[in-house]
Amino acid sequence: MPLSLPVRLRLAMVALALAAGGIALAAPGQGAPGQVAPAPRPNSPQTYFGVQLDSGRDTVDGYAARLGQTPALYGFYVDFPFQPADLSFLDAQAHELAQRRSSLMLTLEPRGGLGAVTPPALAELTRSLQAWNNLGVPVLVRFGQEMNGAWYPWGQKPAQYIEKFREVAAAVHSSPGSGTVWAPNEGGGYPFDGGDYEAKPGTADFAALDTDKDGRLTQKDDPYSPYWPGDDAVDWVGLSVYHFGAAYPWGKNTVPEPGKLIGKITGTYRSASVDESAVPDFYADYAEGHNKPFAICETGAFYNLSRSDGASALSIKKAWWDQLFDPQLRARFPRLRLAVWFEWIKQENQPGTPTVDWVANSDGPVGDAFRRALPSSFGMAPLESPPDAAFARPRP
Repeated sequence: MPLSLPVRLRLAMVALALAAGGIALAAPGQGAPGQVAPAPRPNSPQTYFGVQLDSGRDTVDGYAARLGQTPALYGFYVDFPFQPADLSFLDAQAHELAQRRSSLMLTLEPRGGLGAVTPPALAELTRSLQAWNNLGVPVLVRFGQEMNGAWYPWGQKPAQYIEKFREVAAAVHSSPGSGTVWAPNEGGGYPFDGGDYEAKPGTADFAALDTDKDGRLTQKDDPYSPYWPGDDAVDWVGLSVYHFGAAYPWGKNTVPEPGKLIGKITGTYRSASVDESAVPDFYADYAEGHNKPFAICETGAFYNLSRSDGASALSIKKAWWDQLFDPQLRARFPRLRLAVWFEWIKQENQPGTPTVDWVANSDGPVGDAFRRALPSSFGMAPLESPPDAAFARPRP
């Protein structure tokens, strides 16, 4: 997601690994390093529900209490390399997730630039993952999310990003209860002109991103393939995919059209003002094409609290979660194993810097409707916990 993120720890999400159609999770104290769960069945109907939670306004327990059940995965955003306060926070969350038999999606953000990913930082990552895995907490590590965007310091630097992703993957794979997820932003609007970190003409990065070799970066260039780190480094593939509105500049409160979520994932989304037919089919190319489990790593529907006109929060969000929860989504994407809602209220780095409410599991009518809509078929905690299997990277 194109976030204007505060320089503080943000929360929360989760990690999954599936064993023979279910998540393999060691019971607390039984996560034996080196024990690898079977790969997920490609056609398993099970999809797990997770939440990206804002730790500044919510807690693991508070969210679960409102929902009436515990998500299978909680997500946290953290600067990388770790700072002592980050590790203390994550240690506390890991103990809580172990008690709830939930899992962790750890989003690592190298805000000091990709050069900050060093051997000492990677060694600390491995030590921490092993400690959390030994508690019985599966960890899915999402390094440098939305690397195809121009809004993060690690964005649009394909060669260096691939190098550092592979280094992170080697550190993650040293702890068999953890895996990696490679997660670009969905390609609508690529190359996202005007961001602080956009690739500049005349650079090697620009040349690598100019996949059609016409001397320009446009939506006709592939928004995904220049950033691909390789099958051996990637365990899961995922996307950030949101409803931001009907047309740029975002700001108006509009109800998403039917079929928009599938269209964003497959590169078939078209509207009166948008044609994304040049965007590749991410699911076909990376989940099916590389035989990987697929995660919707962040999703939600834009409601601008700074405006009083337009559609209501309930009508906008309901139209989006109805698409997320529709059985047809899982029928269309049989490798979809994880869907994660972005549960934040924050200012977005968009024209007018709107304050956007992405929250679904709230008190009041929106939360009531969301809780009724959440399908019982979505997997939740407590996760399956065979005593002989820690969360592990899916086998090829």
